[in-house]
Order: sequence, then structure tokens, then C-alpha cells
Amino acid sequence: MTSDNKSTTTADKMKSVKAAWDKAPSGPKKDAAKKHYDAAEKAHTAKNDAETNKELDAAKHALA
Repeated sequence: MTSDNKSTTTADKMKSVKAAWDKAPSGPKKDAAKKHYDAAEKAHTAKNDAETNKELDAAKHALA
């Protein structure tokens, strides 16, 4: 159950970061965040939650 819960949390985090990226104005911050988000999607597809979360945190930080 823990892994299901973790996946749900990761999926929710992906949705949250994607929503923030969608609202962000165009520019270098959005471009940098997109690279991290794309990497997070790749890691998520590979079922690597640790890497996914790392990239999502980096994307969130890039948008800040």
C-alpha cells in the first residue's frame, strides 16, 4: 500500500507542477522548468519516484 500511496502523491505533485508551469509567463524560468518537468515525466514512466520527485522539485524551484 505504501508504494500506491507514494505513486498517488507523485502523480498529484506532477499535476500541481504542471498547473503551475501552465500559468507561468513565458521566459527562461518557464523554459528551465519545462526541461525538469520533461525529465520528471521520463522518470515517472520508468517508475523511478525518487528521480521524479527530484525533477519536480527542481521544476518548482525554477518557476519560483
